[in-house]
Amino acid sequence: TGRILMAMNPDQQLYPASVTKIMSMLLVCEALSQGKISLSDKVTTSEEAAKKGGSQIWLEPGEVMTVEELFKAMAIYSANDACAALGEYVAGSDTAFVNLMNQKAGLLGMKRTHFENSTGLDDTTKSHQTSARDVAIMSRELLKYEDIVTKYTTTWMDSLRGGKTELVNTNRLVRTYKGITGLKTGTTAKAGYCVSATAKRDGLHLIAVVMGSDNSNDRFNGARAMLDWGFANYESVVPKIDMKQITKVRVLHGVEQELSPQLPEIGSVLVTKGKSKEITQKVTMATDIEAP
Repeated sequence: TGRILMAMNPDQQLYPASVTKIMSMLLVCEALSQGKISLSDKVTTSEEAAKKGGSQIWLEPGEVMTVEELFKAMAIYSANDACAALGEYVAGSDTAFVNLMNQKAGLLGMKRTHFENSTGLDDTTKSHQTSARDVAIMSRELLKYEDIVTKYTTTWMDSLRGGKTELVNTNRLVRTYKGITGLKTGTTAKAGYCVSATAKRDGLHLIAVVMGSDNSNDRFNGARAMLDWGFANYESVVPKIDMKQITKVRVLHGVEQELSPQLPEIGSVLVTKGKSKEITQKVTMATDIEAP
């Protein structure tokens, strides 16, 4: 729903490290859904992408991989070279892709976010920053493509190059947390240990963002504690509409004398656990309508 259930310093600007890749994954998913690219497309690695440091799958300049293979390497293993290659493929250049990232952040209302690159590498950056609230916003947007994304963000181990390159998920909650759907970790000296952890149980999808932890255990324990608290205290309910209140409406001056109103799809409602019986409904309908 986008509702904030718990927060501490949600708007403090911090370095996000590879949590940055949530936005990179979002732009790739948008390009996929719009038919601009497909998972089977072949991408040739540029010299620039191959030079990325940090976590990587050691792409060689000129090496060809599919969009799916590169996305898998980015989502599971947080590979910087794969992320850069995908960004170049989607936007034409690394600079153009980063511009798209900042444009999207603006459209989503991420007021404390500025990206300098697609990977989160921050050795030379000065203003590559975001906030816990903004990370939650882009995480929620990415989960609109959960059919594509969670296939990879919930995978513990996989491989590339016919098994020669092993991919182990950087998010250890994937192995231990019930209902985990992802989403992304990040670690650098500047950023500390970060994670956006997402999990879904009984239709309730929660996002827990932890940034700037002193060690890896703290970020995962913090995220786990927030998710546990959320699932213990809230539930997602789809209200049942009393169809007896949806009566036919008279049509004046029309060929048809009456019509049956159609209901829009009813979305889920977030309520404190045990309060679902207190949901009330009020139906307001016109007694008649005039044609045409």
